[in-house]
Amino acid sequence: MKPIGDVMKPIPKPAENRTPRGAVKIRNKESVRCPICQDAGYLRANVPVGHPSFGRLFPCDCKTQELNEQRNDELRRLSNLDTFSNHTFESFDPDLAGMDEAYEAALTFAQEPGHRWLFLSGPCGVGKTHLAVAIARYAMEWHRMSAYFAVVPDLLDHLRSTFDPNSAAGYDERFSSIRTAPLLILDDLGTENATPWAREKLYQIINHRYSEQLPTVITTNVDLSAKGKIDERIYSRIMDHRLTEHVAIEADDFRLAGDPRRMRRPQRRR
Repeated sequence: MKPIGDVMKPIPKPAENRTPRGAVKIRNKESVRCPICQDAGYLRANVPVGHPSFGRLFPCDCKTQELNEQRNDELRRLSNLDTFSNHTFESFDPDLAGMDEAYEAALTFAQEPGHRWLFLSGPCGVGKTHLAVAIARYAMEWHRMSAYFAVVPDLLDHLRSTFDPNSAAGYDERFSSIRTAPLLILDDLGTENATPWAREKLYQIINHRYSEQLPTVITTNVDLSAKGKIDERIYSRIMDHRLTEHVAIEADDFRLAGDPRRMRRPQRRR
């Protein structure tokens, strides 16, 4: 018989597999998409014990981009712009009586959204929604910019629905996405049920975008001379000439029978 020592070979000591503080274990290089975080999505600050950031995880640039893309896809889905597939600048007739100024203002805004607002006011059926949707579609196509389009009463109904325990998204998350959308388009302001809750939510959205000077387009068909139709706090911010270009449209409802509205396709201008 062999001695037990000859039979039991020494168990090899496992090699140390440590990584420097703040680093991430390297994966198969061929499958790694992000060389910064090695696809972990988060990084740990390389700071000494006792530092406020010690042990905290921070999203990598790749994770931030991923979250932004998810938010943009969600805003695009909520906007439901597929139902307005024919609402483009090409299908709008800029020569229609009373609409040339609104068309030029909308196209200029779409080409360079910047830190400005566009406010289109006028009667029903003159093309305000058409131009507002055209701006959203242009921004998404040419600027790769996320846009959220909503009819104001529908927006408020949607926010109310997030209070339902069965809702797929929480109120805080959805409200924040709408309030901070890269481009926000509010259609038919003033037609909502003006409850205290509705007025406050609208004010919070508009006040935030006013303070941050985020690109915003607003349309309304209410009589601006009639008090109480639009919250005074909201009206004051919308009408700030330092931020907003206001186009008051004076045209007739083209939906009425016998209207000879044409659907031209002018050459796209960039």
